[in-house]
Amino acid sequence: MATPSFRPLGDRVLVQPIEEGEVKKGGIIIPDTAKEKPQEAKVVAIGTGKIDDDGKKQPFEVKIGDRVLISKYGGTEIKIDGTTYQVLREDDILGILA
Repeated sequence: MATPSFRPLGDRVLVQPIEEGEVKKGGIIIPDTAKEKPQEAKVVAIGTGKIDDDGKKQPFEVKIGDRVLISKYGGTEIKIDGTTYQVLREDDILGILA
């Protein structure tokens, strides 16, 4: 996967949502419009870092390539070259998946 031509600033992180496979319940195919937003994503790019009250940059807890669990409605959805990404603050990342 090529890195998109977008660089987040500050404590923002660019993630690519990981779509779940087609979900079937009771033999019924659920259309895309009824599926919930994915909460699992892959970190694609990280910003320049958050500045604390003392003027020092705080290191990110995530790194490029990490699979993370994100807040369900956090961030802003964007499209780059036809691919959907989300830009969110590191605080909107709930945890790193093993």
